Amino acid sequence: MLTAEQREIRDLARDFVEGEIVPRAASWDRDGAFEREILDKLAALGFMGMLVPADYGGLEFDVPTYLVALEEIARGDAALALTVAIQNGPVPHLLLAHGSEAQRAEWLPALAAGEKIAAFALSEADAGSDPAGMHTRARRHGGAWEISGSKRWVTNGCLADVAVVFARTGSGELRAPTGAFIVDTGAEGYRVARREKTMGLRASETVSVELEDVRVDSTRLVGDPARGLAYALEALDLGRLGIGAQAVGIAGAALEHATRYARERRQFGRTIASFGAIRSKLAVMATRIAASRALVREGAEEWEARASRPGEDLPVTARSAMAKLLASETAMWVTEEAVRIFGGYGFMREFPVEKLMRDAKGTEIYEGTSEILRLVIGRAVTGTE
Repeated sequence: MLTAEQREIRDLARDFVEGEIVPRAASWDRDGAFEREILDKLAALGFMGMLVPADYGGLEFDVPTYLVALEEIARGDAALALTVAIQNGPVPHLLLAHGSEAQRAEWLPALAAGEKIAAFALSEADAGSDPAGMHTRARRHGGAWEISGSKRWVTNGCLADVAVVFARTGSGELRAPTGAFIVDTGAEGYRVARREKTMGLRASETVSVELEDVRVDSTRLVGDPARGLAYALEALDLGRLGIGAQAVGIAGAALEHATRYARERRQFGRTIASFGAIRSKLAVMATRIAASRALVREGAEEWEARASRPGEDLPVTARSAMAKLLASETAMWVTEEAVRIFGGYGFMREFPVEKLMRDAKGTEIYEGTSEILRLVIGRAVTGTE
């Protein structure tokens, strides 16, 4: 049950989505980009700083309220929602939870205002599901650090003004201590190598990044130089809740399109919505979406509980993994069913459900594949490593 404030925020987001996003989503998908202007408009409504405290220019939402708005944005376009999720979730959380006051004062207002767009550079070619195996290295050099290495699958790509880059700070081989660094993307030695061609989420820039002796001042190190990986995994808990909400938004859009089409499409002298087989599909689609939304909300409430009850062993990581797992697999299943309801039209680019199905597949992969999430949940259930 949403609060009155959450309903108002949902309605505000929905009006914006219908007026500004839905009419452009197909062209963004076709062209592989959305305009920076749309981010400025989102920022003007406060949607680029939803979790940022008011003292730093944000809306200071709790996580459940943030996810209500994110779901609506994803209903309009999942690629845009992914940029909004990175901007609102992992990056500001790292600064709020582990950054210095000077770092928060410098970066949070710029992120909340949309003046700076953020990226989260963790994965590597040989260290995707196993980020502890990263090769990127940060070495002390006088009063600064020099970072060298390669990152893959970095969302926001060329769009980002600043990236949180994770790099090994300890000596020795792999699995050495790791640090988190705030890196200007315009810094000498920072280079976007290539943009990936993706199945879905085509308007989202997913790129590889090369770093060659990128000099970073010591004031850009976030927190403990040996605890960056722990910070990243913590941020991923929040990120997975965001992807869960994104997946629910995709699935919700597919259900809306399929229901509308079923009411209009006529076969054998009547609308296909009157056929039991179609009604059954729509009923299960609606049920699975409702269950996914509820689990995402429960995960958000667990996150809030951890913030207010430090020291307690709350199942935040497991709940976040469960929420993303169920929501992403629901999105994939629902969108495929929507394509079936549309029949031959569902296979055509002129109709919206094929795009939704392509976008849904991405939610099963990034920020933890379904296979990895099952491992995370299984460890929590059994109490074993």
